[in-house]
Amino acid sequence: MSPIPTRRLGRTDLQLPILSFGASSLGQEFRRVNLDEALQSVRVALDLGLNFIDTSPFYGRGMSEVLLGLALQGVPRESYLLGTKLGRYDLGHFDFSAKRVAESVDVSLHRLHTDHLDILLCHDIEFVPMQQIVDETLPALRRIQQAGKVRYLGISGYPMKAFRFVLEQTDLDCVLSYNQYTLQNQRFADELLPLLKARGIGAMNAGPFSARLLTNAPLPPWLKEPEEVKAAARRAAELCSSRGVDLAQLALQFSCAHPDIATTVAGSANPANIRKWAEWLAAPIDQQLLQEVQAIFAPVKNLGHLEGLPENN
Repeated sequence: MSPIPTRRLGRTDLQLPILSFGASSLGQEFRRVNLDEALQSVRVALDLGLNFIDTSPFYGRGMSEVLLGLALQGVPRESYLLGTKLGRYDLGHFDFSAKRVAESVDVSLHRLHTDHLDILLCHDIEFVPMQQIVDETLPALRRIQQAGKVRYLGISGYPMKAFRFVLEQTDLDCVLSYNQYTLQNQRFADELLPLLKARGIGAMNAGPFSARLLTNAPLPPWLKEPEEVKAAARRAAELCSSRGVDLAQLALQFSCAHPDIATTVAGSANPANIRKWAEWLAAPIDQQLLQEVQAIFAPVKNLGHLEGLPENN
């Protein structure tokens, strides 16, 4: 299989694989995981060229970082790129204070058995009054960056407004958007990418399957998308199945194809899934099927949900 292509992350010197490994699944965010499988999934990802790994202290409330630290023992640090986050620690627990910033970075470094992070993101900033991110969190992070513990800084979130709010007041190295560059929702590309590109800010996308919406799996009860979006996704899955294709394959190929998005992050604690994704990426996208699926999604294109504080949406 050909190696996974890479793209440069904005004006940084990082070359990211177009598909990266999301370690949220190691924190049992979606199902109970088998420890051996979870550790193996990291090694398989690295073997296949998914050498940027994205995690957070929120995933498994620390468990993802701990298991990732275990999985990476003995792997040369220069052979992979590592990103984590800070500020979100539980479903309703957020702390973006300067004091917690310094603690959080040191705890993450300890769990991950490393002396530096390649990327550090403020996690889900839309859940707090965002002026604090500009006035307190990012200045504290820049001091940590100057100390050599972190190479590049950014923010993550769901509403497009959250990114614009911060970017109007300060500069960043990169941003991570999730579930907003998919077969069904392309707001990230439509509303934010031109600004990012003009300023040399790296663009990262996560959630190509939009929390299972764009797969053949039963939709989880916690899925927040409107009912008409779910109905369209079921129709798209049925159409793909009738052509012998998994909707998830089309979804992954589509998300990874955008030339101005450095990487798309997808996660699984199952090594077989990761091997399958690499095979899908190596195959050409079915343009005819893509057009038919996009026609199904056209009436619900870019429909999403509210996330975080109302004023941040």
